[in-house]
Amino acid sequence: MKIATFNVNSIRSRADLIVRWLEEKNPVDILCMQELKCEEAQFPKAPFEKLGYHLAINGEKRYNGVAVCSKLPIDRVKTLFDNDVLDRQKRLIEVQIDDMVILNVYAPHGESDESDPKHFYKMAFYDVLTEYVKGLMTQHDKVIVLGDMNVALEDIDVYDPVLFQGRVGFLESEKQKLRALLEIGLTDCCRHRYPDTKAFTWWDYRTAGIWRDEGMRIDYILATDAVVQECVEIEVDLWTRRRRTPTPSDHAPLVGELKR
Repeated sequence: MKIATFNVNSIRSRADLIVRWLEEKNPVDILCMQELKCEEAQFPKAPFEKLGYHLAINGEKRYNGVAVCSKLPIDRVKTLFDNDVLDRQKRLIEVQIDDMVILNVYAPHGESDESDPKHFYKMAFYDVLTEYVKGLMTQHDKVIVLGDMNVALEDIDVYDPVLFQGRVGFLESEKQKLRALLEIGLTDCCRHRYPDTKAFTWWDYRTAGIWRDEGMRIDYILATDAVVQECVEIEVDLWTRRRRTPTPSDHAPLVGELKR
């Protein structure tokens, strides 16, 4: 079974490309998308349903938004988390599929100025998210937390760690929050399988960084041990990111394969 996380940077702009990817290149079983930039009513459901996907959507007008497309039945969907920090913007959707609970996350971008309210919001989001996931793990053995975490954790996760010093997404305060999430019992599946491999998931549009592989790894599949034991492969699929038309997202999907 293949599961993917993909920041699509506007589903309505990227739907044709994503459907082509699913049809021609990588027909994943579960696709978790972030940054939809539309409400559920505007989500282009038909082409995904035609491919046999069930949909769960938590959308927001113009910004944010997350969705899960699954060829397996979605047994349960949660879009409200009874917490102002988590519910303030549409950044989370939780689904149960078979024996797995999947939490699809679009973490706040934040700000390099650590006195800025956007930075405080990102810090608070991670604190509450960590506590929520900790509770989730007491109820379920197979938990996957995936998505655009908007943090590059180690020097190997950016193409030039000196250049990225002091930049949003590479601040030590942000890294501490992501490490705290991992320390409750989650494993970074990509780094677990490939401890020394650079595998970026985001490249700046403005610098055409994709063609020189000048990127960051900010998209993750994190999982409990019961899932990690089933993970036989994980890779960044560059097919969509290297398209010139239609215009791609600035992210590429991260695809994990589970032996089930």
